[in-house]
Amino acid sequence: MKMERLQKILAGAGVASRRKCEELILSGKVQVNGETVTTLGTKADPDVDTITVDGKTIGVEKKLYLVFNKPKGVITSASDPQGRKIVTDYLKGIDERVYPVGRLDYDTEGLLLLTNDGEFAHLLTHPKHHVPKTYLATVKGVPHGTALDKLKQGIMLEDGMTAPAEVEYHDLDTDGKSSTISITIHEGRNRQVRRMFEAISHPVIKLKRISFGELFLGNLKRGLYRHLTKDEIESFYKLAGMTRPARPVAAAKPAASSYTAKPVRKGPNETKVNQSGRPLNSRKSGSSNRPAKTRRSAPKKR
Repeated sequence: MKMERLQKILAGAGVASRRKCEELILSGKVQVNGETVTTLGTKADPDVDTITVDGKTIGVEKKLYLVFNKPKGVITSASDPQGRKIVTDYLKGIDERVYPVGRLDYDTEGLLLLTNDGEFAHLLTHPKHHVPKTYLATVKGVPHGTALDKLKQGIMLEDGMTAPAEVEYHDLDTDGKSSTISITIHEGRNRQVRRMFEAISHPVIKLKRISFGELFLGNLKRGLYRHLTKDEIESFYKLAGMTRPARPVAAAKPAASSYTAKPVRKGPNETKVNQSGRPLNSRKSGSSNRPAKTRRSAPKKR
């Protein structure tokens, strides 16, 4: 007999995220062997007990793990009362119900994971696992290195101090009106990156997530998705210090855009490149108040 918490069973069956499954239990929508359960922590055996949600019996389903290049102007949700486009509108050929791992706001584009594996989603979004997420933020003006150091050390927002971030100059506009900063965070607060740059008086003009853990967006075209490979799925478990449970996984379908770029290490006589393969002149903000000399220098602090 394998007794597990009911919300864990529901999440593992792809009903919803664990938090949402807890809400379903509390609202009286879950039954075990015909009896309504409203107490969190109730245990059941998925191999023996009959578990239903809104009258529908749950069962073991193959797990799906997708990476999607979300366009700007798309809602990270399963529905939208205003009728705007949602991420699932782009998942042609996917019959299973999947949901986003974390969120990207309406005006943010880039890498978004989707799955029907509630335990996997919980693993990647729980703060204790510190899964890194990297963004390219195009901001107004050119922040001094000292301003970026505030982000590296943690900066106070209205909901508390942020954890230290990894920050680098990525690119500078020749007229100094804007700059692009690479920033890696390990949290998932609402609009966190935008609020961090607002706190140093350099609001975000454009925001794109380019990596999640060790997974890079690569050359996956905007609006398209692909299945994660077995190695990519396992890399997330390793990153969180967990062992991947044995579960049936839907076979990955080959796609022309399934290549995942790897970060390129810079050797002593090599030019550093970005995920698109283009030369990248960047320097960590802590070493100087100016980016690389091959670009226009950031204004010196007076």
